[in-house]
Amino acid sequence: MELKKPLKISDLIRELRQQLDLSQEKFAAKLGVSLRTVNRWENGSTVPSQMALKLIEEMLQKMGEPGKRLLNEYLLKAEQREDS
Repeated sequence: MELKKPLKISDLIRELRQQLDLSQEKFAAKLGVSLRTVNRWENGSTVPSQMALKLIEEMLQKMGEPGKRLLNEYLLKAEQREDS
């Protein structure tokens, strides 16, 4: 059985946006940020603010099981970073 590599926040955001079938522009509009901001989140040059993270978490929760899986993958990675 192949283990999935845990997600970075940039991967989590990209995966969420793609699963919602949204362009970066539409995703940015839903979060009240610019297209450039979403692009920078996805390429890892910046990270979302606490407020944006809360909105992203709400989107994940509204997705049900797929969102829960994505969030768990990301949280697993965060735990591994804290342990090292």
